[in-house]
Amino acid sequence: MNKAIFLDRDGVINVERGKYTFKPEDFTIEAGVKEALEILKKNGYVTVVITNQAGIAKGIYTKEDVEACHAKMHKELPGLIDDVFYAPHYPPISESLGRKPDSLLFERALALYNVDPQQSWMVGDNDRDLVPARKLGMHTVGIGAVERFHSADACVSSLLEAVTSIILK
Repeated sequence: MNKAIFLDRDGVINVERGKYTFKPEDFTIEAGVKEALEILKKNGYVTVVITNQAGIAKGIYTKEDVEACHAKMHKELPGLIDDVFYAPHYPPISESLGRKPDSLLFERALALYNVDPQQSWMVGDNDRDLVPARKLGMHTVGIGAVERFHSADACVSSLLEAVTSIILK
């Protein structure tokens, strides 16, 4: 079985710009992300981004906008992200078990990449990101202030710090 790193997008991979990031020109990779992903890939991790994109259901932006941001992400991080799963839903407009804190997208990725959850990690910038990973038996790291997290194994300030100080230790 494989080991994987599951990553939230906004606030972990790219700079959080407020409520929504959906224009490629506003999509800026966080400092240290490329280096962190290179280290993870060298250490045999499958890398998967799982993100809620409620703005689609709310009519703020389109799937094409999200996919344009993801194309930019792949271009700036070539070969470093194996897959991206996103939930375009927002209750009560549209319901989905794929939307975090539910675990359907995680379960799909675990099956698709033959991943052992006990050897895997989720890195997110809020507790909602970590709940499904914890439910499935993964380790968790929060990016940001420790008081924002109830289910994190550890909290750090960046993905690079998570990789070098916790995940690979």
